[in-house]
Amino acid sequence: MSTPRKAPTMADVARLAGVSPMTVSRAFKRDSSVSDATRSAILEAADNLGYVFDSTASNLRSQRTDFVAVTIPSINNANFADTVRGLSDGLKERGLQILLGYTDYDIQEEERLVEQLLRRRPEAIVVTGGRHTPRTRRLLENAGIPVIETWDLPDDPVGHVVGFSNAAAVRTMVDHFVSAKITRIAFIGGDADRDTRGTDRRAGFIAAMQAHGLDADRLIAAGTPPISMREGADAMGRLLDTLPDTQAVICVSDLSAFGALTECQRRGIDVPGQMAVAGFGDYEIAGICVPSLTTIDPQPREIGKRAADLILEVLDGRQSDPATIALEPILMRRLSSP
Repeated sequence: MSTPRKAPTMADVARLAGVSPMTVSRAFKRDSSVSDATRSAILEAADNLGYVFDSTASNLRSQRTDFVAVTIPSINNANFADTVRGLSDGLKERGLQILLGYTDYDIQEEERLVEQLLRRRPEAIVVTGGRHTPRTRRLLENAGIPVIETWDLPDDPVGHVVGFSNAAAVRTMVDHFVSAKITRIAFIGGDADRDTRGTDRRAGFIAAMQAHGLDADRLIAAGTPPISMREGADAMGRLLDTLPDTQAVICVSDLSAFGALTECQRRGIDVPGQMAVAGFGDYEIAGICVPSLTTIDPQPREIGKRAADLILEVLDGRQSDPATIALEPILMRRLSSP
């Protein structure tokens, strides 16, 4: 096993480029006093040496950390991954990086993460959802940095908001089915105590069914979020066994909807002829499964992009008052519904 090499220093770069260490430091900080030619020579020298600029001391002097803290419920969810990608793309041109933590749909874990992240003094913090423990809310309210709540439209936001109404999105799906003369509709969802967005979707389903004067009691619990394809299939099996006259099912996510779809296929139930199936999220699988899945596109990447734009506006002093940016989810009508 070879002995690790000593990391190159700023002095090594300066010696190779024929400049002073101070000029190297200024070049990496994009100081306008360094000419383009000199900066290019310094960067080439650094690249040849494998040198990485240590911004710690500079950041301490300027009181900048150059990162944005982000919490998401799951690192396996394609929607949240797209939101993080939109954030990252929007921030990277300003040299801002993301420090990511995941809560596993647990608001107590969110509290722990928020405290740890705030200790590192981020430039801003982005959290998923608008429901927090009282202590998390106090931490966010007193953080002294931009706070962005996403994927929700909370009644009492902490600061800025970029999101949508989960309840209204599901009402759109109910309206779609009712317009096709489908009235016996069920909802498959997860543990209401852990997934607040799922809870809002369930509430939107109930409210929409009641508004149409329809039975809103076909509610099937599928387990602890995030709901898997297997759990969706199991929930669909219970629905078919207990309420076989159901005409359509709205699932809390595309993964659970795919599981429901495969359970119908196992039982020889025609989709959408005998049973219409809809999901939420517009995952890649929704467009390639057979039949393709009717779903809701919540525009996850746009949420991240708009959150990044808002952060930059606040940091630049162009936005001071709390802002709420409400996006409109898109109904994606495909072959699993009429």
